[in-house]
Amino acid sequence: MRLDRLFSITMMLLNRKRISAADLAARFEVSLRTIYRDMETINRAGIPVVSFSGSDGGYEIMQSYRLERQYLSLEDLYSIYSALRGMQSATGDTGMAELLDRVGALISDKLHDLDTSGMLLDLAPAAGPKEHLHMLHLAIKENRLIALDYMDIHGAETQRLVEPMGLYLKSDVWYLWGYCRVRSALRVFRLSRMNHVRIMSETFSRRGLSIEDIDADRARSGTPPCIRVRLRFQAAVKTRVKDEFLPDQLKSGPDGTILADACYYTKESAIRHLMSYGVNVTLLAPPELVDDFRRQIAEIAKMYS
Repeated sequence: MRLDRLFSITMMLLNRKRISAADLAARFEVSLRTIYRDMETINRAGIPVVSFSGSDGGYEIMQSYRLERQYLSLEDLYSIYSALRGMQSATGDTGMAELLDRVGALISDKLHDLDTSGMLLDLAPAAGPKEHLHMLHLAIKENRLIALDYMDIHGAETQRLVEPMGLYLKSDVWYLWGYCRVRSALRVFRLSRMNHVRIMSETFSRRGLSIEDIDADRARSGTPPCIRVRLRFQAAVKTRVKDEFLPDQLKSGPDGTILADACYYTKESAIRHLMSYGVNVTLLAPPELVDDFRRQIAEIAKMYS
């Protein structure tokens, strides 16, 4: 624990002009005497720390001292720093502040040489999922079970007890993956479909599983593969199409339309998504989904006949 504190203090000193012993003691929840001993240890390790007395006194590292940066470029370090700040904004992990100090110390005196205007990253989701994200991040760190009410694609809500293993962001949507004790299998949960998330007091031993095991689990359980579709979009929705599909899924048509080869995991999700494009999309394949899509449109038309 002391070694971690010494390293963190060193990074803070590198990242700031001057910091008082009182501020350090409050930050690390130790006595002033402990901070004085830490400073002596840091000095003996070869890092020149200078102390200043008075109302604006404190500790700082000699201006001539620089931490070695030979392994990573300035751009590399700032990319790491930006990613860490984005993760902190998403998870609310206050413990990440020390890590930000450590990385920030490596770039603080060189930022004037770098254009940082295009390196902003904010991974925080909307208000509801953001609250869940903070709780789930804590549960993952502490290996604690979570209980939640989960709504599936059809609107049916079930109660789940989950061993949370990780969070990931895909296409601007946050997901949790973990072992569901109700289903006795690995599962992926979309945060926006979670209700009443609770962290339980019970802890669990992490299973030897990875997120790649989810596809294998689906194959064993007979989960059908994704439905591959071919679509033609009108030029009027070109911007939205580029936002929602990957570049390698798209091809420009000779008449200004956009052809897309995409994949949906359920028939319902495909129809619901394509309906949102109205007259600006034509479903070309597969034939069975075209028939279902046509029937759905006819049912809607009946409501207004």
